[in-house]
Amino acid sequence: MAHPYPSSDAALLPLGALMLAASAGAWAQPSAPAATPTLSTVIVQEKQDQAQGKDTLRATTTNIGRGTQELRDIPQSITVITEKLIDDRNLDTLKDALRQTAGVTFQAAEGGEEDIRLRGFSLSATGDIFLDGMRDPAFYDRDTFNHDRVEVLRGSASMLFGRGSTGGAVNQVSKVPRLLTEHEVTTTVGNHEYGRLTGDFNFHTTENAGLRINVMKTRAENNGSGSSIDKEGVAAAYRWGIGTADEFMVSLFSLNNNNGINYGIPWIRPTATSPASSSTIIPGLDPTNYYGLRSDYNAGMAQTLGFAQLHRFEDGSELRTQVRRGWFDRDLRASAIRFASATTSLANFGPNTVFTRGNNFKIQSVDTVQAQSDYTTRFKAWGYQNELQTGIDLAREQKTLYTPLTAAQGGIVPVKPNTTAGTPDDVAAVNESLRSLRVGSQFLSKAWGAYVQDLVQVAPHWKVLGGLRYDSMDGRYDNYPTPGATLQYQQRIGEWSKRFGVLYQRDDRHSFHFSYGTSFNTSGDTYSYSPLSANTPPEQSENIELGAKMDSEDKRFSYRLALFRSTKLNERNTDPDTSLTRLLLSGKRHSAGFEFDIVGRITTQWEVFGSYMWMPIARVDATSSSTTAGNRVGDRPGLSPKHSGTIWSTYQLTPKWRVGGGLNFRSKQAPADVVTTGGQGPWQAPGFVTADLLAEYMINDQWTVKANVSNVANKLYADSLYRGHYVPGAGRLVQVSLSSRF
Repeated sequence: MAHPYPSSDAALLPLGALMLAASAGAWAQPSAPAATPTLSTVIVQEKQDQAQGKDTLRATTTNIGRGTQELRDIPQSITVITEKLIDDRNLDTLKDALRQTAGVTFQAAEGGEEDIRLRGFSLSATGDIFLDGMRDPAFYDRDTFNHDRVEVLRGSASMLFGRGSTGGAVNQVSKVPRLLTEHEVTTTVGNHEYGRLTGDFNFHTTENAGLRINVMKTRAENNGSGSSIDKEGVAAAYRWGIGTADEFMVSLFSLNNNNGINYGIPWIRPTATSPASSSTIIPGLDPTNYYGLRSDYNAGMAQTLGFAQLHRFEDGSELRTQVRRGWFDRDLRASAIRFASATTSLANFGPNTVFTRGNNFKIQSVDTVQAQSDYTTRFKAWGYQNELQTGIDLAREQKTLYTPLTAAQGGIVPVKPNTTAGTPDDVAAVNESLRSLRVGSQFLSKAWGAYVQDLVQVAPHWKVLGGLRYDSMDGRYDNYPTPGATLQYQQRIGEWSKRFGVLYQRDDRHSFHFSYGTSFNTSGDTYSYSPLSANTPPEQSENIELGAKMDSEDKRFSYRLALFRSTKLNERNTDPDTSLTRLLLSGKRHSAGFEFDIVGRITTQWEVFGSYMWMPIARVDATSSSTTAGNRVGDRPGLSPKHSGTIWSTYQLTPKWRVGGGLNFRSKQAPADVVTTGGQGPWQAPGFVTADLLAEYMINDQWTVKANVSNVANKLYADSLYRGHYVPGAGRLVQVSLSSRF
């Protein structure tokens, strides 16, 4: 089928940002005789925080605020997962890394990171996950082999990034070339036939240039959760002009996944006569049990090509420009596991209980072009010190979704055999290549946004932050429900986002803040419209936070505290009065709670990372008359546990031996959008605690061997939840790594 849209537009150049930068710079400068400045070579040392990211759990700066900033100067909660924590705990995927921060839960979708929840609100994989400050707008299983860190910004973030959710945003920071020659190769083997090889090669090529190449290959039979792994990736970046007035970088990234997919296990009722509200996970099953087909798979490809420039002005101002092109493909064929009998309960469940296998697909391609420029400057105006940021970004995103032909449409539909609870991994398979595909829908959006933000020192210990952003998006959606039939929808959106904050910093170790921010999300965040959603304005949200970031007296460790209230002001609902024309923005819900993070060295030998959230309040405040359990007034929304968090600690016993351990925990939580009968409320998955262990021995300056045991007790728990099923967390993993630095 011919593609109805052109494959690419003309190159998107961030000229708007240059104009914004020029005007901001002119406004910022005091009056002076006209002169032509001459830019001399500027020598800037690399950020110590970035250079040590592999050697410490603690970060003091972040790149999530559209430029490098001190964490203490951001009036909003941020948790940074450094490369050290990623390496210590063998966190191979972004999803693994996000489990190391409190308040994050997962909806069981089609694998990957489709639906992450933070503070009880959804983080869309297409709208709230970023790579080096730019939207990473596709579904794929993201690997950490090229991650320098992962930054989690909590609360509304539309002023910085445009359309987004209430919960926050996730920024992946890539490794970049540095001015030294240093390499590291790590080989990891483990149970379930796990094998992983990574290489990180940094070359100091010329006086101010460097080349960095990261490679990865991973294979496993089921990795403790039934899903096989077969993936490889390469990332390369060349950076020149490092530390001079003009710095440039070109980069490319390629990741290929040919993984399996565990679509989960159905909920079970404790007794045959119990209502659906008493459903729970099936006890007694091994976490490694897999009931899908051997022919189920989750294949995908992600490729990006990027260019970046950093220009440093003599007065300390900076102009950063990035352009990125991305190509993404995904082909997921899975089996939703369900009970063959509707009367299955704990009373009659056993090895002979029959499971059916459904047909579930996610076959799509995404093509993106993005550009953005950000200008930062410091100046004094009317007696006040200002830190100004302004910028513009542009994006063109195109998605094509494919669907298999049904039997009625002339397609071949392989028949999937049933299985039983007592025969996991029965090696049954069907020939997926027999299916014929057609284009099911296409989505094209063009968007731009511009923002300005100023941090003003209004008194010796007080700073005030104000920011404003405007976004414009034009989205077109073509749906092909049957061959030859076309439904077209289009929506144009223009929205303002606001950010306000107050900082009190009595010294260089204490920073207290109050912040208020707004966000919005559109129906097109998931690349689709319907006859109802195309006529519905965006949802609006707000976040209020009172918090503090503090360092110990010796500045070896930091801790963060925050009281928050996040509110979805007008959630989409289907209302009987408007069900024929549009969705109704009649819903409202909020969450409120307390967060605490600690990270750093308690002593020179003892290092710790901890993240905890207590969310006693999560409530539906208003809704339409037709909503069901989980979304009624007074209900606690799903995927909103009261307690969640992680703790990780290591101790240097001797110069050669280091040991560590940690816990991950979530209290009980319900799936989202549960539909039950008889007026009963939603059911809940039990809370859980899992434990991990580490032992590391440094053979010499070049060689290190490390052993990890994850989920030591082989705990069975529901990691990702959906109203029809849950996906168990990985069982016990034992892995040994050998690293060489040279």
